[in-house]
Amino acid sequence: MKAIIVTGGKQYLVSENDELYVEKLDAEAGKEVVFDEVLYVDGKIGTPTVKGAKVTAEVIKHGKQKKVIVFKYKNKTKSSRKKQGHRQPYTKIQIKKIEVK
Repeated sequence: MKAIIVTGGKQYLVSENDELYVEKLDAEAGKEVVFDEVLYVDGKIGTPTVKGAKVTAEVIKHGKQKKVIVFKYKNKTKSSRKKQGHRQPYTKIQIKKIEVK
């Protein structure tokens, strides 16, 4: 069974026992998270969401991704250089169940 869920402003195509990285969630490792905003479940397309559908997942761990370097530069001016790094936080989850009523 496949479903499309929305979390963190992004859409993910998931099936049972999938592991994926999503934007950081407010849940501890080992806890279950329920996604109610389901856009698609095996042929049922919601307008905008499928009524009665939910996806249950387990939080595996939290972490930060690799550092991305942001370098801003303006040509021919020595005073306008800016180097900055960013590490995006994430949550790794495993999909347990996809339910439709």
